[in-house]
Amino acid sequence: MRFTIFNTPIISQLLSLTAKIFLKLCGWRIEGEPPKTPRYVMVGAPHTSNWDFIFGLAIAMATRVECHWVGKHTLFWGPLNPIMRWMGGIPLDRNGRCRRGSLVKQTVGCFKQRRRLGIVVCPEGTRSRGDRWRTGFYHMAKNANIPIVLGFLDFKNRRGGFGPTIQPGDCIDKDLHEIQAFYADIYGKYPDCFSPVYPATH
Repeated sequence: MRFTIFNTPIISQLLSLTAKIFLKLCGWRIEGEPPKTPRYVMVGAPHTSNWDFIFGLAIAMATRVECHWVGKHTLFWGPLNPIMRWMGGIPLDRNGRCRRGSLVKQTVGCFKQRRRLGIVVCPEGTRSRGDRWRTGFYHMAKNANIPIVLGFLDFKNRRGGFGPTIQPGDCIDKDLHEIQAFYADIYGKYPDCFSPVYPATH
């Protein structure tokens, strides 16, 4: 088993306690049940501020949920490699020569190689408002035959945690509408920057 910031003995327990204290001091509460399935794609939304990382990590630490992330392979060079991996990072080849859809295929491959793995994806792709979400997260889950967990951060009501779990079906439009309905009353740090799951025409 590869140790990460989420499961290293003693350190993970101390970080979990620290995270709980931090959230309490900030007046935040955790809602929802952490995912029980061994493999999943977790949506991280809304993503409108650098504070998302801090509160998202605190919730993951407090609930002892292992949240991995994928990053460009060049970030994992030399002495940074073990540090990035310990922080939950998984290197992927994001070279421009890779054909379209390669990142989804690589991530699906990671799921097929591991019995336990949760990867967090921010479908908005940027903190600025965009036209719509990128759907790579959906295709990762569908192709790996694993569920999507809707993680959320609601800065207006100082709450965050885990929403419903969705198993991708035969109709992506139906599933994305369900996802959009869930986030309808979730407010990011900067609500005007929250990108819609669907463009306004849907």
